Amino acid sequence: MNVVSVPRFESAHNKDASEKVGFFAGEKWMVLTGLLGFLLAGLCGVWWMLYGGPVGPDGDVSHAFSFDAALGLFLLSTAAIVPFSRMGAKARAVFRWSYIALALYSYFAETVQNFRGVNPRFVDGGTSFDEAVGNIFTFVALFLVLYYLFLASQYFRPKASRLHPELSVGIRYAMVAVVVSFSAGIWISMNQGRIVGTDGNIIWLHGLGFHALQVMPIVAWLTARASRNGKTSRAFIHITGISFLLGLLAIGWQTYLGHSVLAWSALPLAAAGCFLISFASGVGALRAALKVPTAGSARRSDPQGM
Repeated sequence: MNVVSVPRFESAHNKDASEKVGFFAGEKWMVLTGLLGFLLAGLCGVWWMLYGGPVGPDGDVSHAFSFDAALGLFLLSTAAIVPFSRMGAKARAVFRWSYIALALYSYFAETVQNFRGVNPRFVDGGTSFDEAVGNIFTFVALFLVLYYLFLASQYFRPKASRLHPELSVGIRYAMVAVVVSFSAGIWISMNQGRIVGTDGNIIWLHGLGFHALQVMPIVAWLTARASRNGKTSRAFIHITGISFLLGLLAIGWQTYLGHSVLAWSALPLAAAGCFLISFASGVGALRAALKVPTAGSARRSDPQGM
């Protein structure tokens, strides 16, 4: 399967400018690891529908279902953008295989332990095996964050933005949102659960931030496509990214106050407005990209080409 390439800007002093870079390029194994998450989620989903989620005393297969699907999507989204980090071959290999190993352990801990009736993160009255799995899981989660911070830092280097400036800007916004999500995950661990106050639920903040990994690269790719014909600027990327981050901020503050993000109050409405602005900006980028003529349509419109 061919990778999707993006518009590229050549530079005489950049010897790697001639390399073809596309989404998912060279990341076959990370893609397969991500797809494994969807397979495991599918199996958990079937069990959930047939037998229900809870497994005594503390397991819940529905939690494994959502975790495996979320981690799978996260890995696929990461595999799509890793080629644009411009990491060296050795550094990229270390990141790839380390992250695959960490992800595989995470799949194991979340899925197996929930089927065994054990909360993989907060073990209560479990065996020594359960305690070991939980303790290792804590360190695995920490390394997942640290490795991703290393990846995120690569997109803020001039080397990453030289060939794909629009995409680099979009990924930078996505990485900030991912850091917010990771922070929410740490908050869950320190809070010993996802519930804050009476109705606050940290999982909303933790989950939504990761979706910037899908939103921002797509908007940036559309903007880059439109920019080839001088149709648009990076304004769509900035509007989408800033409004997305402001929406996360409103959700985080609402959660910190211990209130539900689904309540009809100022902060949830502000968050909804921010996400609507982000969505509208993405639609604007799509419309601008669709106005760019393809090579075939350009030839048909050229009277000299007939």
